[in-house]
Amino acid sequence: MNSNDLKKFINGDDFEKIVADIYCGLKKEDIEEERERYIKLVDKAVSLYGEGDYHIISSPGRVEIGGNHTDHQKGQVIAASINLDNLCVVKARSDMKAKFYDDVFGMNEIDLTDLTIHEDEKGNTKSIIRGIAARYKDLSYAIGGFEACQDMKVLVGSGLSSSACFEILITEIYNYLYNEDKLGPIERAIISQWVENNFFGKPCGLMDQMAISVGSFVHIDFYNDKPKIRKNSFSFSDYGYKLLIVNTKGSHADLTAEYAAIPGEMKEIAKYFGEEYLSRVDENEFYKNIKDIRDKVKNDRAVLRAHHFFEENKRAEKLDKALSDYNIERVLNLMKESGESSYKYLQNVYAASDVKNQGIALALALSERVIENDGICRVQGGGFAGTIQIVVENEKVSKVIENISEIFGKDSIIVAEIRNSGTKLIV
Repeated sequence: MNSNDLKKFINGDDFEKIVADIYCGLKKEDIEEERERYIKLVDKAVSLYGEGDYHIISSPGRVEIGGNHTDHQKGQVIAASINLDNLCVVKARSDMKAKFYDDVFGMNEIDLTDLTIHEDEKGNTKSIIRGIAARYKDLSYAIGGFEACQDMKVLVGSGLSSSACFEILITEIYNYLYNEDKLGPIERAIISQWVENNFFGKPCGLMDQMAISVGSFVHIDFYNDKPKIRKNSFSFSDYGYKLLIVNTKGSHADLTAEYAAIPGEMKEIAKYFGEEYLSRVDENEFYKNIKDIRDKVKNDRAVLRAHHFFEENKRAEKLDKALSDYNIERVLNLMKESGESSYKYLQNVYAASDVKNQGIALALALSERVIENDGICRVQGGGFAGTIQIVVENEKVSKVIENISEIFGKDSIIVAEIRNSGTKLIV
C-alpha cells in the first residue's frame, strides 16, 4: 500500500481488531495511541525513502516462564511472547542495498552483495541484516534489498530479547518480500539463531527466537534437530493476576562473556561424559561422578550449573503440564522454583565481573517484601542485568508499582499481557 492507503487502513475498523488481538486487553484510548504510533512510523518511512509499496510488521518481545538456560543444552523450556513489540514499516528495493533506520541506532546501510562475516559488525544491527541474507542464500531462498524504519519498544539490554526480536523481524522481511511468505516460524527461528551465533557473535540457544516467532505460551523441546512445540492459551489475567516486567536499568548488552560462560561450563560437564550437550548425559551418572568431575574439571560453578540444568529441565516439563491443566497455583510455584534455582545454582542474577551492581538481586528482594504471599517474582531471561518478572494478584499491582518505581523510576515497570501471535505481517 502507498502511505495514504496505509493511513486509511490504520484508521479503519479492521486495524482496531488486529491490534486488539496483537496487544491484548487494550482500552479504547490505548488503541488510539497505537494508531498514532503506526501513522507516525509510516510518515517517518516516507520522509526517509519517499512513496512506495509499504508493509508493516510487528515483532514481539518474550518472557521466559521456565527452563532458564536449558535451550542451549537441547533441553526443554516454557516461554511466551508479550504485547511489547518492535514495529517496522518496510518496502522493497530493486537493487541489493538494505537500509534500516531507528531512533536508537540511526541509519544502517548494508551492501547485500557482500554476505561474509564482518568482525567489526558483531553485536550490531548490520551483522543481523547481512547474516540473515547470507543464511537465506545458503539455503537457496531469495534475497533482495529493502528500505525500512523501526519503532522500538523491546529495548536493547532490557532482558526481553531485543536481538531475537530484531532477527525474526528481518527474517520476515526477506520471507514476505522475496519468498512469498513460504518459511514457517520454526524455520525462521532456526535461521535467526544461526545468525546470532555466527554473525552477531553471541552463543545463544533457540528459545528466544522460537518464542518470538511462534507466539503465545509455548513449550519447546529442543532435544532433536527439529524442536517439538506445543502452544497453550493459558493467561494470568484469567486468574486475577498481572504479569509485571521490572527494568532495573542495568543493560546486559556488554555482558556477553558472562552469558557465554553458562553454556561453556555446562558443555564442560557434558564433555566429561563424552557428550556435546547435557541433555545427552544420564542424570544419575552425573550425581554418581561429582567427586571425579570436580577433580577433572576443577570448576564447582560448572557442577552447580549442571545441577541446575537437570532440575530445570524436569521443571519445564512440569510447567507444561500445569499450564495444560490450567493450574495457576502450580504454575506460580514452579516459576518461583525456577527463579530460585537460577539465583542459587545457575548464578545469573548478577555478574561475577561486577559484583557491586546487583540491580536484579535488589529488585527481587524489594519485590518479595511487597508481594508477600500474593504472587511470585523471579529473574527474567538470560540474567546478570536487565529485568525481573513479577506475577501478582490484581489488588496488589498498584502497591507493587508504587514501591518498586521509587527505586528504579516511574518508567521501570511494564504491565504486560501474553500475546496471541508471534512476529506478524500486519499488512
